[in-house]
This record gives sequence, C-alpha cells and structure tokens, in this order.
Amino acid sequence: MNTRLAPTVQSRAGLLAAAVLCLVLAACGSTPRVGDSAGAGPQGGGYYKNDGPGANPPPDLDRVADAVPRAEPLHRYANRPYSALGQNFVPATAVKPFRQRGTASWYGRRFHGQPTSSGEPYDMYAMTAAHTTLPIPSYARVTSLANGRSVVVRINDRGPFLRGRIIDLSYAAANRLGYVNAGHAEVEVEALVPGAAGFDAVQTAAAQPSVNAVPGEGVYLQLGVFAERSNAEDLKTRVQRELAGLSDRLLLVADGARFRLHLGPWSSEGEARGVAEQVARVLGLQPYLLVR
Repeated sequence: MNTRLAPTVQSRAGLLAAAVLCLVLAACGSTPRVGDSAGAGPQGGGYYKNDGPGANPPPDLDRVADAVPRAEPLHRYANRPYSALGQNFVPATAVKPFRQRGTASWYGRRFHGQPTSSGEPYDMYAMTAAHTTLPIPSYARVTSLANGRSVVVRINDRGPFLRGRIIDLSYAAANRLGYVNAGHAEVEVEALVPGAAGFDAVQTAAAQPSVNAVPGEGVYLQLGVFAERSNAEDLKTRVQRELAGLSDRLLLVADGARFRLHLGPWSSEGEARGVAEQVARVLGLQPYLLVR
C-alpha cells in the first residue's frame, strides 16, 4: 500500500457528487476532492494510517471469485473529464483495447462502505478496482509481473492520483495477487472488451461450473429467482463473501428461462429455518423454504 491520494471525509472518490455539482453549475468537468489514503511509503509495506484488513475478514479470502465481466451501460457522470492534484484526466467513454504496466496498490478498511465514483459503496472483499481513466463500469485483467497471478476486477472507482501508480485494487484482489503485505506490486492491466476473445473466455470459464441440475429430495432455502443469470451470480458471490461457511451448500439452478439460487439440502425444516434466520440477519433477505 503506497501513500495514495483520495477524497477525504465521507467519500473516497467524491467524483459522483462533484459531477452532479458541475452539471448544476454548467461546468465542463468535475474535480474530485483528494487527501490521504491507504498505503505505506513506496519503499516498504505495512498498513498506512491504520488501513488494512477488516476486523473479521472472510475465512476463504484466497478463494474470492473473479468478477464476471458483462456488458454494462457506462455511468452517466463518472466518465467526465476531471482534475485531481493539479493533474487533468480524461476518462475513456467507450470500452476499447487497453494495456498498461506499472505499480498497483490497494485500499482497505478506511474506505470500506464509503461511496465510490460509481456511487456504489466500496467493498474491500469484492473484486473491484480504481483507475484514473478506464470507463466506469468496465472490467480488466490484472496480472502480477512478479508471480504471474491474475485476477479479473470490475472498475468502479477513480484513483490512484499519486504519480507512478496506475491502479488501486480492492483488498481481496490484492490478496489474490499476493502483495497485501508488500503494499504494492508491478502489474499489467488489460481491459476486457465485450465481444473480444478474452472477454468471452472469462465469461465462459466463470459460468460453466456454476449451474447445477434441479436439486434432489430434501429441504432447501430459495434465496432468489432471476431472469438474468448475472443477477443470480451476483447474489451467489455475495453469499460466498458474507456467509462463507454456507458456500458449499449454494446451488445455482437453471429452470427454463429463469435462474434460481438455492441453499441446501438441510436435514430438517428446523435446521433450514435456523439458517434462514442467519441469512435474514446478515443479508437482509427472506429465504423461501422448499421441501422436495
């Protein structure tokens, strides 16, 4: 974690709010507020200004799945030109081939839950990243030049603004690449373009093993029914992240044109109801009990 510069007070990036303000004032761009952020000096690791892992990180952090790329509409405000620390940035307004090498850092609990440039809350345990000019949202493959490990992340934030750094990964993504303790690493960033071979290959690899046959007899909890598979995958990833102990019980079931996310089987309705209470408490969902 190198010393990075990011928005202060309530927001890490503040770009969304700045963009809205610029729209009101009929200005041409937005200026993110910047300040200290997660990182240690470029010569060493350590946790900068009490940043670092959360108090209760998921036990299976090494197995957090890559982001699954999909074509998404670009954010209305987050891709406008802006300035930060005397530098001007012009984000791309279309997803196109892009490759870059340089230093990556990461940010953690100091920004966990705060708004990103996309307006989404930052989740340090999700596979996301901040980049100064890649479109929001878009997807990129980030590869460590030291060990060859790769992750796929969703770009949903702006930064880092300190010269010499090209991307800030979430804590989970940096952990997968093996540089959490060092604080920074040399990486290659490659944009994943919808319709291109790399984009489609990642989608296929992520999707193939995750659809199950209709479950057999037993007691199950149905967490959701979706017309879009990507939405079912998103919920599955959330459950894996926030209720890691239940990961082995998750079943993504293709049912005609719909996708159902089930949890089970359980030995009894009483056991299933106990799990349902846990799901409701942690995720705010009300599972539906199924007996087959």
